[in-house]
Amino acid sequence: MTRLAALTFAALTIVATSTSVMAQSFYEDFISGGAPLNRRHNFGFGSSSGSGPIPRTTVSFAGNYSPGTIVVNTAERRLYFVTGNGQAIRYGIGVGRDGFRWGGVHKISAKKEWPDWTPPSQMLRRRPDLPRHMKGGEENPLGARALYLGSTLYRIHGSNEPETIGQAVSSGCFRMVNDDVIDLYNRASVGATVIVKN
Repeated sequence: MTRLAALTFAALTIVATSTSVMAQSFYEDFISGGAPLNRRHNFGFGSSSGSGPIPRTTVSFAGNYSPGTIVVNTAERRLYFVTGNGQAIRYGIGVGRDGFRWGGVHKISAKKEWPDWTPPSQMLRRRPDLPRHMKGGEENPLGARALYLGSTLYRIHGSNEPETIGQAVSSGCFRMVNDDVIDLYNRASVGATVIVKN
């Protein structure tokens, strides 16, 4: 009888856990299109070389770019912050999934710490289950910082899902681990040029 009770308890625990995970689907990340927003991850603050799956590093970087320019290479899934003297800081990023990748030149039009998120109407048409507005914080899909790209709907922003860095998962934004986006946020200026190579 004790064994039957233990098996029943284990089965009920599995069902309860599955139900809890399903309930989280309301908060699916608008970028990845599937991972729950409120799944907590290590934010990785305090590492000098980043804490994500792709370490932040200084690299040689050829090209006629002014210091402070950001170059996004979607094929490499890397973002470069040009420091000058033929060098740049290279970060791992998540990029747009198929059908959502883009290229062009924009300026950083704004920077925000722990930004709020209001899904645009196009996204709500695709995903009517999404919240209409989320306050900034650890559960917010924009993460710790966001750099807004001109008048577009796109941003370079943090993420509480480090396993998605290096993947094609977003709706066009570029996501970074929070430690890396804080580092970039502190280096990049409003008005800086952002070149997106697709």
